[in-house]
Amino acid sequence: MSFSARAVWKEFSHSKIGMTGVAILLILFTMSIVAFVTIPLDSFKTWNDPASWLLYPKSAQPAWVNYFQSEKIPEHLILSPVQSSQQLGSVNVLTDSFAVNYQYDGFPSDFIYQYAAKYSGSPLLQITVTRPDGTDLQLVSTSLPFASNDSVYSSMIFSTQNVILKNIADKRSNYAFSLDGLSSEKIIFSKLDENKILKGLYVFHVHLYDVSTKPVLEKSRLILGGQVYGVMGTDELRRDLSIGLLWGTPLALFIGITVSIGSVVIGLIYGVYAGYKGSATDEVLMRFNDIIYAMPALPLLIILAVTIGNSIFLMVGFLVIFGWVGIAKVSRSMAMQIKTLQYVEAAQLMGQKNYKIIFKHILPQLLPYAFASIAISVPGAITTEAGLSFLGLGDPTFPTWGQILHDASSYSAAARGMWWWIMPPGIMIAVTGLAFVFMGHAMDGIVNPKLRQR
Repeated sequence: MSFSARAVWKEFSHSKIGMTGVAILLILFTMSIVAFVTIPLDSFKTWNDPASWLLYPKSAQPAWVNYFQSEKIPEHLILSPVQSSQQLGSVNVLTDSFAVNYQYDGFPSDFIYQYAAKYSGSPLLQITVTRPDGTDLQLVSTSLPFASNDSVYSSMIFSTQNVILKNIADKRSNYAFSLDGLSSEKIIFSKLDENKILKGLYVFHVHLYDVSTKPVLEKSRLILGGQVYGVMGTDELRRDLSIGLLWGTPLALFIGITVSIGSVVIGLIYGVYAGYKGSATDEVLMRFNDIIYAMPALPLLIILAVTIGNSIFLMVGFLVIFGWVGIAKVSRSMAMQIKTLQYVEAAQLMGQKNYKIIFKHILPQLLPYAFASIAISVPGAITTEAGLSFLGLGDPTFPTWGQILHDASSYSAAARGMWWWIMPPGIMIAVTGLAFVFMGHAMDGIVNPKLRQR
């Protein structure tokens, strides 16, 4: 039966399950675009670099779990400043202000100030905090290393430094309880009359004073430590899992679609040529097909990944090599039927070359089957890559969903109850596969005459 693209789409659009698959696929493509547009490429390149994730919390749950908690767990906050500058006589003052409305039921685990200052001379750095009750606490007052010319000095200030505790001790008389043994963050965020959380607006001020030039803070971030973070939480290596899940979406689509299209194109051309030529050519080609078909794909993929390499591009090539044989068998049988039709025989009598008959008269008739095969083949490619990555044979430089599951298994995430590290990548694999299964089922209903009659 002949199909036009318009007729195929008309029938496909009437399939609710097929359009559901299309809707899911559009969401996945949107996530891929968001990943490319919003996430810096450096985050992708440094996925396995521990130094790039030092400011993030370790094994933190997603921040939205607080909506289901009676007591709000402190959130890990990475704050950006509001910057201002002023001239006090001959002194240039640069001020970065960090405001946070602290409404959690626990103390921060710590706080860190990270900065990179560009200056000449030896400017004075001061850090103060204004509490919700109006109390001002001076945390740090120190001179930066002398520089004769404009230079950039980078450093970090931690709440565990003794100088902060010493400065806070000057305000000891304001508190009605003993501060002995308390950490800096507990003193800063406590009520004056009891060691309990003081909720409200905290404003941290970072002042940089210089008399020679106007100082510049090229990097300035304040990190309040907590136990929950972001949309998807973090893993044992402090990596933001939302970044890994977003980057995993275009990678999964690339692997699945590339493997399925490559397998279908090779299988169609191989099978159609064998079926059209027939006789000895068909026999030789199909015996070779049977040899490839009889090979155990997964063990061979494991061997190839171990011996040759585990690059994601090599893996795609291996999956294509083992994915075309079944399609070749089906397309061969269909080509043997189509070549007996009158218009094909007429083309042969007119002296058209074999490749023209194959590409002009036979292959176009198999396009609906090709589209259905592509849709059905994608989930298999995605799950195979995920399985290999889970076994530790994937490309570790790419944050695929399978690689995320492998890391979760390596750190015993299931035994430790870290569901946010396991469930999201597993769900993404299942939903992506389901989208293509839905579309493949709808296409199968168009291609298969028995299903069309039903």
